[in-house]
Amino acid sequence: MKVGVLTGGGDCPGLNAVIRSVVRKGAQEYAFDFVGLRDGWLGALQGKVVPLDIPSVRGILPRGGTILGSSRTNPFKHEDGVRRVRDTLSTYDVDALVVIGGEDTLGVASELSRQGINLVGVPKTIDNDVSGTDYTFGFDTAVGIATEAIDRLHTTAESHMRVLVLEVMGRHSGWIALHAGIAGGANVILIPERPFDIDQVCEQVKSRFKINYAPIVVVAEGAVPKEGQMSVKDQSLDEFGHVRLSGIGEWLAKEISERTGSDARTTVLGHIQRGGTPSAFDRWLATRFGLHAIEAVKDGAFGMMVALRGTQIVRLPLADATAQTKKVDPSLYDEFDVLFG
Repeated sequence: MKVGVLTGGGDCPGLNAVIRSVVRKGAQEYAFDFVGLRDGWLGALQGKVVPLDIPSVRGILPRGGTILGSSRTNPFKHEDGVRRVRDTLSTYDVDALVVIGGEDTLGVASELSRQGINLVGVPKTIDNDVSGTDYTFGFDTAVGIATEAIDRLHTTAESHMRVLVLEVMGRHSGWIALHAGIAGGANVILIPERPFDIDQVCEQVKSRFKINYAPIVVVAEGAVPKEGQMSVKDQSLDEFGHVRLSGIGEWLAKEISERTGSDARTTVLGHIQRGGTPSAFDRWLATRFGLHAIEAVKDGAFGMMVALRGTQIVRLPLADATAQTKKVDPSLYDEFDVLFG
């Protein structure tokens, strides 16, 4: 059997660990041959295919990003997209695909599977918003980076007694903001799942100053004020219909300054959260996902996604995993209410 591997969507730490474990187990235990599709679904459309073997995956475990490249390409937005994907697989005699991606990449995989293409999905994203799995790899690294940023912001905030607002990624889910905010001891944490009251935020900020501590506000890029609008960089859409989020941090700092009279500054972590070497947990999880994904290929369990449930790796239908975005449960957010303000 010849197996193709692709990484789609935004990059994240741990992608190379999946590629490595897929190839090593597939080649060593099942005698599979491998090729890599360059730049996600774009490579499948354009026939950009490269050899992939054990020597080519040596030394990549600690590397961030992906040796195969990635893109936010949606084959269904291109003329004859499905036919072109089939042609690429046929030309290179690819019998099955291991598709590593988030909700958009796996959504494409789910539909292609329904149309008869043999593939297995692996969930990745720093946002941790793929349903069906307790965690995606990349999330732990992003939370660690954001937590370190909060730790550093505390010292400079207290030196100047000013409000520091940290904007983190996550799109329409608040997992990074909540985990990093709690780990870093933030005083205000704002997530997309809970529209916020700017007056309440300002009261929490002022209460922090009353005990001679400078407030740290962590806000997810997709957070929205009550009766307000989501902040976006521009109105252009990618091939999956997404706008470019960001801007809520600047808006929030301006409002806090004007309403409280306190100096407020913004730090936007942006792509720093996605880059660099993966954490130990993300290497571990990504490696396990890869091992189980290629085992699913061997078993002919196509149309499935590997997922973490507790400490076990399980398989579930891609259609179920991509049906909706995983959101922060309100009860989880409420657990930490006593720590805010």
